[in-house]
Amino acid sequence: MTNNTPKGNNWPDGFIWGSATAAAQVEGAAAEDGKEDSVWDAFAHTPGNVLNGDTPAIAVDHYHRMPADVALMKELGLDSYRFSTSWARVRPGGRTTNAKGLDFYSRLVDELLEAGILPWLTLYHWDLPQALEEAGGWANRDTAYRFVDYANDVYTALGDRVQHWTTFNEPFCSSLLGYGSGVHAPGRQEPRAAIAAVHHQHLAHGLAVNELRSRGAQHVGITLNLSNSIPRDPADPVDLEAARLFDSLQNRIFLDPILRGAYPADSLRDLEPFGLSEVIRPGDLEIISAPIDFLGVNHYHDDQISGHPDTSGADGHSGGSGRKAPSCWIGAEHISFPSRGLPRTAMDWEVNPDGLRKLLVRLGKEYPSLPPLYITENGAAYDDVVASDGSVPDIERKQFILDHIAAVGQAIDAGADVRGYFVWSLLDNFEWSWGYERRFGIVRVDYETQLRTIKDSGLAYSQLIADSRSRDADSDRANTAAPVA
Repeated sequence: MTNNTPKGNNWPDGFIWGSATAAAQVEGAAAEDGKEDSVWDAFAHTPGNVLNGDTPAIAVDHYHRMPADVALMKELGLDSYRFSTSWARVRPGGRTTNAKGLDFYSRLVDELLEAGILPWLTLYHWDLPQALEEAGGWANRDTAYRFVDYANDVYTALGDRVQHWTTFNEPFCSSLLGYGSGVHAPGRQEPRAAIAAVHHQHLAHGLAVNELRSRGAQHVGITLNLSNSIPRDPADPVDLEAARLFDSLQNRIFLDPILRGAYPADSLRDLEPFGLSEVIRPGDLEIISAPIDFLGVNHYHDDQISGHPDTSGADGHSGGSGRKAPSCWIGAEHISFPSRGLPRTAMDWEVNPDGLRKLLVRLGKEYPSLPPLYITENGAAYDDVVASDGSVPDIERKQFILDHIAAVGQAIDAGADVRGYFVWSLLDNFEWSWGYERRFGIVRVDYETQLRTIKDSGLAYSQLIADSRSRDADSDRANTAAPVA
């Protein structure tokens, strides 16, 4: 097995081991205690949008089973739980504060703290109130200011106990997939709206960072899903250009405004026909580039890119329903994703743990103002089989997690400032347009009975955490031992 610790057999002091979920994927209770539809509720109820017609109405019933789920986290030995609050539950219809909705999250935070687990809160994991979408959604600049109202509600209720605040999870998905290809909610297929959504989510992020910090938030950041852009033939100008376009749309139009205060010049040029410059107003980029305390990195796979037609691979963004959709690569619809012949997960994503190491090292080299990094999502979907004794021997997922953790350790050895790792996901759940067909959890959920079973991957992750703590304790004892005379 690959060595899964940095050199010296110790992770950095204070390294956080956690797991993550998202409100729309686990909570259920879609119309209880004042909650109204989010864009994902509405999207899922439209026939043809989600595989098998699945909806998040019940999900895995975390809303009602939360204390038992927190007990599972404690059993696993997690340091931290990364969860999201639902805008549609906190401000139904985007209107006024819903005390009952906030009370659920207050109880969750208290339960976590009582269990010795650090709450790591994400404000936006894609569940915009449907009423705000009907007013234009993220293509409407006003939504950025409504987001600050919502963030203030959550901070007022939880800011006395929550220290770590993530503004957005993967804005790539809620802009380019939601408004460009339409495979994610709200399902629009409007390239100009998608590019407007990119900028308005950036603006909402910056406004919220400033607002939360002014109110005393200690650690504020954002989570981006990032990938390596690998040209199939580095000597082929066509492949090099395709890789540049992919890198712009997947990585740099998100990283650069936040970390450098400017969109890349090539991205501005590429996206001029789609109105990017038209939605940028004076002062926006100063707001967007408000200093952050951490950058969350979500990573599931990296990508080989070509500018030539090639059907041997897939970009992983086609959705699960089979609904016909245009490319999410706006202005670069021709790029292809040739297979490298690597193993693939159930999502048809290539498995390449070393890609995570390369990505983390690259970030540190290319962004001088880079804050500390946290791996806020990493995991894999496989077709689990329950053994006759009720166990779930998910060998592939177990190896995927251990190998990627090893890659994080190698990146740290190479100088990357990584301070935590959150496996995705704590529980099997509603996997967006794939419905309940794809399982990422380290805990299996029987969707009929809601029975939870820790998979072998979860047991291995728990053991890794325990071993890491044991090494830390041994190191501390060695460092404090009295010198021999």
